[in-house]
Amino acid sequence: MRIVITGASGNVGSALLRRLGRDGHELVGVARRPPASEPPFDAVSRWSFLDLTRDESVPRLVETFRGAEAVVHLAWGFQPTHDQRYLHELGVGGTRRVLEAAAAAGVPHLEHMSSIGAYSRRTDDRPVDESWPTQGIASSPYSRHKVAAERLVDGFEREHPDTVVTRMRPGIIGQRDAGSSLLRYALPALVPARALDWLPVLPLDKRLSLPMVHADDVADAFARALEARAAGAFNLAAPPALTVDDLATVLGARHVDVPAPVLRALMSASWHLRLQQLDPGWLDMAYSVPVLDVGRAGRELGWSPRVDALSVLAETVAGMRDRATRPSPVLRGRSVAGELTRLVRRGPVSSRPKP
Repeated sequence: MRIVITGASGNVGSALLRRLGRDGHELVGVARRPPASEPPFDAVSRWSFLDLTRDESVPRLVETFRGAEAVVHLAWGFQPTHDQRYLHELGVGGTRRVLEAAAAAGVPHLEHMSSIGAYSRRTDDRPVDESWPTQGIASSPYSRHKVAAERLVDGFEREHPDTVVTRMRPGIIGQRDAGSSLLRYALPALVPARALDWLPVLPLDKRLSLPMVHADDVADAFARALEARAAGAFNLAAPPALTVDDLATVLGARHVDVPAPVLRALMSASWHLRLQQLDPGWLDMAYSVPVLDVGRAGRELGWSPRVDALSVLAETVAGMRDRATRPSPVLRGRSVAGELTRLVRRGPVSSRPKP
């Protein structure tokens, strides 16, 4: 099967290359910057290097998609958080361009990476299935963008009823190899990875409950949906939902209960002062997203997570501590010296212009 993967050099993309590469598929990767020709990226037979924020990418996308039996759209951006125009153009605009090209190329199967962040605010702790409203969390730019992308996919489905459309809505996706990249998003550039070992307390509201899933398990769900040509949305998460105590245990810290509004005020102030790069919408989303019912993926895809959420968390944090990497610009190594050099040359990652 000829499969085109956008965002093939990232966290989920690398896992999907591992999963599909061993099955002998012809894989075409779409990315902005080239990774090294090493596993798992050497599973790609051809790369197309495109900037999905630009309308000029559409003709090349059409050319790349033509003849493909499926397109898996993973490409998304998380930084710079102070440039919401850019992030919207990449996430929402990029999705629009991918859909436009898929329609022009006559792609028979499209898989779209959505997110738990597209779901509306939870009302209690009961797990929700894929029928839960996708109106998002209004105060989170990431959530708003995921909702906007879902609406584009809605329109594509209506206009192209003969195309199989699959949506994956996973919780937080982790793996060891993404340790450096995730740490780059989470910690200021001048804070070393070993600071995770110096964390004496974890100040969080005790009501936190987070779904998590391993990148390899997400890749397995994508592969199963491709094989089954399964349409519709699928929740992906591993048991159990993570609590603050779970986070504190893995980090080796003592939990101190701090109300979410207090944390939000501190997070908002530090983000506006550019002391750290996570906007407060991420905290709002963390305390609002529902628990996921993954029954449909089990029934229709035969999918079940092989790695439990506690193990995913432990593996991901270990990867952060060890600055784990893969040979790709997205999953590159993080060091204080390297980040300081980029800070001097290109400014803070929270507002850094893209080449």
